[in-house]
Amino acid sequence: MAGALAGKAAVVTGSSKGIGYAIAEAMVREGADVVVSARAAGEVAEAAERLTALGPGRAGGVPCDVRDQDQVRGLVQAAVDGFGGLDVLVNNAGVGGFGAMPDLDPELFRTVIETNLFGVFYASREAIPHLRQRGGGWIINIGSLAGKNPFAGGAAYNASKFGLIGFSEAMMLDVRHDNIRVSYIMPGSVETYFNQNEPSPEGAWKLQPEDIAEVVMDLLAFPGRALPSRVEIRPTRPKQR
Repeated sequence: MAGALAGKAAVVTGSSKGIGYAIAEAMVREGADVVVSARAAGEVAEAAERLTALGPGRAGGVPCDVRDQDQVRGLVQAAVDGFGGLDVLVNNAGVGGFGAMPDLDPELFRTVIETNLFGVFYASREAIPHLRQRGGGWIINIGSLAGKNPFAGGAAYNASKFGLIGFSEAMMLDVRHDNIRVSYIMPGSVETYFNQNEPSPEGAWKLQPEDIAEVVMDLLAFPGRALPSRVEIRPTRPKQR
């Protein structure tokens, strides 16, 4: 049976596991054709195979380091070539990098900014012409509550996520009359593999990847006249300090 997203094509970056995979899974289950990506080719291929088996949508896998503009161009083009166009871009790829600013390795700072901010710029820039050709679409950026709440040791990560908020809001204004809606989601603690975390029962109090995927699906279901541009989501009962 065709789902609510039947006939739609999407790219989800950073989607071989965690939040990105949950988003891709939710979209495939609703009939969308989704290109998943991450840096590890084997993980990407496995994720695409699992998703296609779920159906009714299809999945393709393209390894991609979002810091590389040429690789991002190829990723977006793969969706257009494989699925006939592009309707949704979810910018989820991101890395952590933490340490007190006076001791922060410049290469680590560069990696965080290039992944979390330049990667979103590259993918959005490549996607917009194809979204315009379809008469509009969605760009959904996965940010963080760290985009408005600085913390010690977070100079690189905070900078990338504060920047993502400003970038998302400016881009929203630039493309809204092309019928392209731009939203960003700001999760609190999510139980994923982020920053070498290993999901476990001890993390059950945190948000789960499927919670963020549900927000994405809710956004995609909004009528065309409505633009929920910013969504904050946090655990209901965080651990008490």
